[in-house]
Amino acid sequence: MNNRIIVAIDGYSSSGKSTMARRLAAQVGYRYIDSGAMYRAVTYYALEHGLASSDGRVDTSALIAALPEIHIDFIPASDGKQHTTLNGKDIETEIRQLRVSNVVSPVAAIPEVRHELVAMQQRLGLEKGIVMDGRDIGTTVFPDAELKIFVDASARTRAERRYKELKEKNEDVSFEDVLSNILSRDEIDRTRKESPLRKADDAISIDNSGMTLAQQDAWLEDIFHKTVEKCQK
Repeated sequence: MNNRIIVAIDGYSSSGKSTMARRLAAQVGYRYIDSGAMYRAVTYYALEHGLASSDGRVDTSALIAALPEIHIDFIPASDGKQHTTLNGKDIETEIRQLRVSNVVSPVAAIPEVRHELVAMQQRLGLEKGIVMDGRDIGTTVFPDAELKIFVDASARTRAERRYKELKEKNEDVSFEDVLSNILSRDEIDRTRKESPLRKADDAISIDNSGMTLAQQDAWLEDIFHKTVEKCQK
């Protein structure tokens, strides 16, 4: 019998959901899927091909027409992490830059983009045994997921985390720009018509503003094992 489950982790930008999902997957031997990286990959493609501009404007019809040419995958890298590839090229570093962050929400709000990537994500979950994080995993991608988590933290806390991450990568950014980006993405994610960010009715909420990684890991692993045990009964 297949005792593997689907873990859906949703939450606000820079709330730490990707770190949470990645660490849980490694701990329990599941595959980790970063759905946000998929939207970032489409955004990077749009920017590189002149279909989007740094001010957030997107040539929607041209991007929709280009979707069949966009092939996204994940590969294990030498740093021990999973890297995102676009048409065979490792773009993990590029998609984490503020240049992409500033445009990803408008791109992700395009219904055709969401439909394409949701279908791809659902195919990845056919065998279960995955941990996937994003904005609409528990509500749209896997509404029947056995375990759903919704992650939050204050906007300032999230901006501080993101700013530290970017500075460690030698990105030339200001804290004010990062905070503005966080607040802007929150608004777009909450109010878009297609699969807006919201907590699934059966999701378990966590505010990790004051939690250490160890505390967060212990909390999630405990809930995971209890869910698996419940599903086996």
